[in-house]
Amino acid sequence: MLSAKSVFQEILGNDESFRLFCSIAASGEAQGGWENGRIAALVPDSRRDLAPKITRHGADEDKHGRIFNALLRKRGLEPAEVPRTTDYTMLLEARGVGLAHEKLRRDEPLTEHDIVIYLAHSRVTEQRAAAQMAMLRGCFGDHPEVGRAVTMIAKDEENHLAYCHEELLRLAAAGYGRTIQRALRECALVEMEVHRCVSLAVMTQMARILGWPKKKSAVLTAGIKAGYGYERLGGWRRMVTLRMPERRDALGGAEPATPEEPEFA
Repeated sequence: MLSAKSVFQEILGNDESFRLFCSIAASGEAQGGWENGRIAALVPDSRRDLAPKITRHGADEDKHGRIFNALLRKRGLEPAEVPRTTDYTMLLEARGVGLAHEKLRRDEPLTEHDIVIYLAHSRVTEQRAAAQMAMLRGCFGDHPEVGRAVTMIAKDEENHLAYCHEELLRLAAAGYGRTIQRALRECALVEMEVHRCVSLAVMTQMARILGWPKKKSAVLTAGIKAGYGYERLGGWRRMVTLRMPERRDALGGAEPATPEEPEFA
């Protein structure tokens, strides 16, 4: 039976597919770390209270990138070149989702509107990340090679999502409600398309590496397209709703020590 777990077991069981999977993940996390670092440095004075939380968010993303690279080193593998068609973060930026990198490279303070856009973008993409990591934790939480890594990252993604909900609700109470809802909807609709395209591109790469028969690739393609169809019909709403999380101030304070992380190397 074809399932998410069986597909990922194949990917984990082959050095070349594992190398590509970890390389794609590490690249995206590193990019997210850079973006959050720049945003933290450019937060306007009126929202400086967010700077430590954004810094923590970026530190978590950097940590995730290091973890994926450490998993590669543990197998004696070097990072692979990431095909542009699988570069989720850069494809979103190219479609105008989030804050443009050109803006982030300038040493000019951001506006409150920019912070709203950043948090809306993060709320949507962290929903995707949290769901994907929850799936991997459910399938491989007890896996001897990747179990501790996916469990740690899944917990961080849950915290990132909680942080986005809480901060957007605070901004909505401050008068940005309509702007937030518009930004969330626009971001969600683009993210769904990019996620579909990236999923198809990754599947194509894995099919080539693992030698999947055409029938298997066709079934996986149909599944990806069906998932996109569901989201287009209304599933996207889960990405734009806001609820106060059970865990408040999820990114408050400095990044906690993670003594487990070096053991991945």
